[in-house]
Amino acid sequence: MVHSLVSLCAREVVSDHSSSPTWLRWVPRELYGALLEAAYACCKPLAVGELVQRWPERTLRVGGRRKTGQTAPSRLCIQALLLAVVRGLADQRSALQVLDVCGLQGDEGGIGDPMGGWSLTVALCTMVVQAKAGAHRTQRKEGDRERKRFSALERERDLKRERGQRMEVKELKDDETCREKTRSESPVSDEELIKGVRRRMEMERKRGVVVTGSGGGKLETEEKEADWEVLVQVRADIFVNARSLERVHLALSTSGPLKLQCRYLRVEEISVASIRTLLNLLPRRALLGIDVRYSSLGVAGLAELLPLLSTFPELNSLRLHYCNLDIRRDNLGQERVLRNLSQGLSNLQELRHLSLTALRLPGQLRVLLSALPQPLEVLELPYLSLRPADFAYLSCSHHVSSLLQLDLSENCLDETTVPSIRRLLCQASSSLQHLSLSGCGLTDGLLGMLLPSLGGCWALKSLALALNPLSRAGLCDLMRTAARMPCLRLLLYPNPLEDYQPGLPELPSSTQLLDWPLDESVDNNTTSNKLSKVMMDSGRSDLVLTCDLLNFDKDMVD
Repeated sequence: MVHSLVSLCAREVVSDHSSSPTWLRWVPRELYGALLEAAYACCKPLAVGELVQRWPERTLRVGGRRKTGQTAPSRLCIQALLLAVVRGLADQRSALQVLDVCGLQGDEGGIGDPMGGWSLTVALCTMVVQAKAGAHRTQRKEGDRERKRFSALERERDLKRERGQRMEVKELKDDETCREKTRSESPVSDEELIKGVRRRMEMERKRGVVVTGSGGGKLETEEKEADWEVLVQVRADIFVNARSLERVHLALSTSGPLKLQCRYLRVEEISVASIRTLLNLLPRRALLGIDVRYSSLGVAGLAELLPLLSTFPELNSLRLHYCNLDIRRDNLGQERVLRNLSQGLSNLQELRHLSLTALRLPGQLRVLLSALPQPLEVLELPYLSLRPADFAYLSCSHHVSSLLQLDLSENCLDETTVPSIRRLLCQASSSLQHLSLSGCGLTDGLLGMLLPSLGGCWALKSLALALNPLSRAGLCDLMRTAARMPCLRLLLYPNPLEDYQPGLPELPSSTQLLDWPLDESVDNNTTSNKLSKVMMDSGRSDLVLTCDLLNFDKDMVD
């Protein structure tokens, strides 16, 4: 990556923290972004803190997809950023009103020590709670100063009143007539008139203590219930599990100078009741998607959550992974349960992304998808035990012509389902950009039946066919078809059967292909070299070929 002159100069400026008092006063607001990126790249948390504390813009976006060669902030830099946001609440130079860290989370333990989604969520919640505590301390200090100022005014007023009373007594003694008149109207002794200021203040203080003691609880309650002025909106993707649930609940229910808003909510291994509580705490117009994983929702739990999800008008993504949603086990009242699910899905007016992983819904795809009011753009159905009737419905549904991404991994394909897949590919040929048929049991013969339809998907950018029992000859046929697809940039192909050690079954499953050892006597580069030669002979050099399933990422081509 070639750095611009501004980027190179910014790196040089932030490299020496001792000089920051010199240049910070003179930096124009247009250069704050370049300096902050340089601080990330050079891992300078002190520079990050000083820049963010006096951030001159209303919005600071830190997350999101980064450009090629752009460095993600390290854990130390993120911690410095969050601390600086809290300090900036009391800094008159800060104009920050919106902190957007959506997409900032990285993989725990990844390159550059990024902060994962779980750690970032805890750090954000801690920041929100600390900001509220700091505001309380500031409020108490201001209250103490105000009470001292009021006491000083009270003492001054009492002194003036005392001097006035003494002058009045002196004049009354000089005028006997006035004194008699005054005594007849209001008999006040000289002793009462000349009481010391200190004595009166002590009496007033005692009365004040009594009043405060009787009403202090009410005042304190009013202070807690008072609406705080939100100074900074914090937008983030929130990750919640059983360990962080209490911290997240506290941050979302806290009213203070920082307000936490959730764009995407991901929950793992928590109950339906806890999920419902979290959803009730979230602002209705901020949530775009929810991802539920490894939670025993069951059919009844999902039916309970769907009406609540419909209250979020911007919700466009619903992902359910391993949520123990097995229709086959619920024979009693199954039709009623499916009807409730269908009704709940029909109320998700903006849903465009639906992911259902390992939910065991054989033969029920029509019931679920036909209820959706808008056509889907992303549909992920891995490990769903789909039947021929499901593939037949999908190929002619109102979703197929709008699909941008389709994942049918680990659903078995055979001669009865291939015609439906061919029809599906023809209907989606102008829109489909990402397709995954990994682990679908595609042999050379089945793949040969699909290749003409695959070749017609001219918008396809990535194709995943890992863990299918294909030979080298079948892979070469695949490569010739892929080379004629103009938009295809990424192909995930399986290891050919010739690369495995002897003893593999004739038609191995995806699990067997994953676990069976490769033959060390076979050159690992033989297959890749052969496919690369086919690609070069076809005049293509921009197509990335890989058999690395673990590191495959379709977003590499976006």
